[in-house]
Amino acid sequence: MLWYVYCRDYKHKELMITLFKYEEDNVDFKEIKLKAESYKKEMVKFLRDLIAIPGESGSESKVINRIAEEMKKVGFDEVKVDGMGNILGCIGNGKTLIGYDAHIDTVGLGELSNWTFNPYKGYENDEEVGGRGASDQLGGIVSAIYGVKIMRDLDLLSDEYKVVVTGTVQEEDCDGLCWQYIYNEDKVRPEFVVITEPTNGNIYRGQRGRMEIRVEVKGVSCHGSAPERGDNAIYKMADILQEIRVLNDNLHYDEFLGKGTITVSEIFFNSPSRCAVADMCAISLDRRLTNGETYETALEEVRNLPFVKKYKAEVSMYKYEKESWTKLIYPTDCYFPTWVISEEEPATKAIVEVYERMYGTPKVDKWTFSTNGVSIMGRYNIPCIGFGPGKEEEAHAPNEKTWKSDLVKCAAVYAALPTVYCKNKHI
Repeated sequence: MLWYVYCRDYKHKELMITLFKYEEDNVDFKEIKLKAESYKKEMVKFLRDLIAIPGESGSESKVINRIAEEMKKVGFDEVKVDGMGNILGCIGNGKTLIGYDAHIDTVGLGELSNWTFNPYKGYENDEEVGGRGASDQLGGIVSAIYGVKIMRDLDLLSDEYKVVVTGTVQEEDCDGLCWQYIYNEDKVRPEFVVITEPTNGNIYRGQRGRMEIRVEVKGVSCHGSAPERGDNAIYKMADILQEIRVLNDNLHYDEFLGKGTITVSEIFFNSPSRCAVADMCAISLDRRLTNGETYETALEEVRNLPFVKKYKAEVSMYKYEKESWTKLIYPTDCYFPTWVISEEEPATKAIVEVYERMYGTPKVDKWTFSTNGVSIMGRYNIPCIGFGPGKEEEAHAPNEKTWKSDLVKCAAVYAALPTVYCKNKHI
C-alpha cells in the first residue's frame, strides 16, 4: 500500500507531493507476538531478579544497577543514570522521541502476617509471578526493555523514531517528581509517553489528580485531672473530622474520571504527657482531584468548613523534600495534577490500532490511582497513554502478583507501537 502525503514547500511557494511508502504488512504482528512469547522465560527471570532486591523510595540503587545490566545486555545504544537516580535507556536516532516510563521503586511490605509467601523471594507458577512490585510496577520496566529488544531483533527500528525507556525513582513517595527532573534537568521531551503502570489488560487515557493537605488545630494543655482548665485540640479535631467525612460525599463529579474524594490518612497530636490535655492535633488528608478541580479550590473547600473557621485551623499543602538514593533533594509541592487525553489523540489511536491487530478490541478506560502522568501530561502537556502488565488491585496489597501473559502481551504491543504511530503521522 502506498500513502500519499501532501505538503507545501513554502520556500518555493508551490504545492509538492511527497511519497511516503508504507507497506501495512511490514509490521508483522504475528511475528512480533511470537518473538515476545519466545522471551517469556527471560522476562520472568529478570522480573524475579528485580523483586528479590528491596527498592523502596530513596533506596533504589541496586534495582537501578540490575536494570542497567539488562538494558546493556539487550542492546540499548545508550544507558545512563541521571542526577536524581533515574535510569534512561535510549535506542535509535530518529526525530520522533517516544517514551516508555516505569517507576521502579516499591512500597514497603506492611503487616508480614498478611503475606502467604516471602515478598522478596516471591513465587512462580505456570501463569503467575508473585512478589512485592510484581504488578506495581516492576513488570512494566521488564516489558518495556524487552519491547525494545524485539524492535532491534526484528529490524523495526527506523530513522523515523528514537525510543527512551525510563526507570524512574521515588514515584511511590512523590509521583511525577522524577519527571519534573527528567523534563527540567535532563531536557528529555518525548512526543508521547507510554505509562507502563498496571492497566488490567486495558488501555488507559487519564487519571484523577491528587494532593496532600495538612490541617492543624491548637489547644491549651492542662493536667488531665481537671480537663476543664485546658482546651483539648483533639476534641476540636473530632468536630473537623466529621465535616471532612460529609465533604467527601459532596465533591465534584466528572463523567469520565468520576468523583473527587477526600479522606483522612494520618492523625498526629502533641501533649505534655499521657496525663495532660492535648494542645495540638493535626491530620493529613488524601485529596483526589477530578476534572474541574484545582489545588486552590480544594484548599478553599477545607478552609471554609464551619469548624475549621471556628477553631482557626491552619490548612496547608505538604511539600516533599526527601533525598533520592543519590542524595539529591528536589523540592516540590505535594500537588499532582489531573490529566486526560482524547480518544482521538494520535497516541491513543496508535496503541488501539496495535492492540486490535494483535489481541482484539481493547477497553479504553482510566486509572483509579495516580501515576507519573501527573507531571508528564499534567504539568508539561506531553500526551500519556497507559498500558502495562498486572492489575491495579494488586498494587500495595499483600501477596502481590502479576501474570506472565501480561508481560508478553505488553512487550509485543510496545515493540509495534512506534512504527504504527509514525506511519499514522504520514497519513
